[in-house]
Amino acid sequence: MEFLSRYLDIVINSYKSYTHYLIHEVLHPGWHNYFYWLLGLSLAVWMLEMAFPWRSRQGKLRKDFFLDAFYMFFNFFLLSLIGYSAISNVGVQLFNDFLGLFNIRNIVAIQIQQWPVVMQYLLLFVFADFIQWNIHRLLHRSPWLWEFHKLHHSVEEMGFAAHLRFHWMETIVYKSIQYIPLAMIGFGIQDFFIIHIIAVAIGHLNHANLGWDYGPLKYIVNNPVMHLWHHAKNQPKGSYGVNFGLSLSIWDYLFGTAYVPSKVDPYEVLGFEDIEYYPKDFVHQELHGLSSK
Repeated sequence: MEFLSRYLDIVINSYKSYTHYLIHEVLHPGWHNYFYWLLGLSLAVWMLEMAFPWRSRQGKLRKDFFLDAFYMFFNFFLLSLIGYSAISNVGVQLFNDFLGLFNIRNIVAIQIQQWPVVMQYLLLFVFADFIQWNIHRLLHRSPWLWEFHKLHHSVEEMGFAAHLRFHWMETIVYKSIQYIPLAMIGFGIQDFFIIHIIAVAIGHLNHANLGWDYGPLKYIVNNPVMHLWHHAKNQPKGSYGVNFGLSLSIWDYLFGTAYVPSKVDPYEVLGFEDIEYYPKDFVHQELHGLSSK
């Protein structure tokens, strides 16, 4: 009973803490406020889309614009209020309790607390992105996970808000797989705010209606032209997808999954086979992949 009571306390405290956090975010604008940074970045990239549209025939309020806008705030904030924060905290405690069975109290393998702060940030950014690149490939390669990832690929007109259209199960998969390798590095930084905001900005730009490839930097940083082909309905034969990079494109060039044709069609058809049968509304999209049907 004591064991169950401890985990129940974790769930209750998680809901309380996150509720207070969310209310504080909305009511207290500031430089370290995720809510207003997301709002500001979204407006800034939307302005760039309208000023420099790559697909000029695409409307400023493109197809599913408001659905994707809702997904942005749902996946960034409301999902944790519904349950992810509690599930995550319980999962971390279960993992630590499992290690405790073997008298393992600390899995930190690399001590970097004494490194310069800039180097700590750089290592976190690169290492976390590499992990996410591998998870992204897994989402495409596993038939079971692909059914969840289809939600992100159901976008038929690209725009900045498509960045955060993804299934709630992806959050669980990404965070669960990321936890152990990141826990093995003893980061001395307590606030990863800057890294997270940079990743959000790059992701927004990658999905935006912009024809930028960043010149020579395209071999290092993911970009709107390269990422358009990740969403293309017609993929190179024999592949299960291309251009899996989230913030960095270098992993695709290093491991042979990069693909950008010499002549890029900004109106390339997006999606996947049988996309016309994929659910169009939020509720059914969120339930997709949970049954065998």
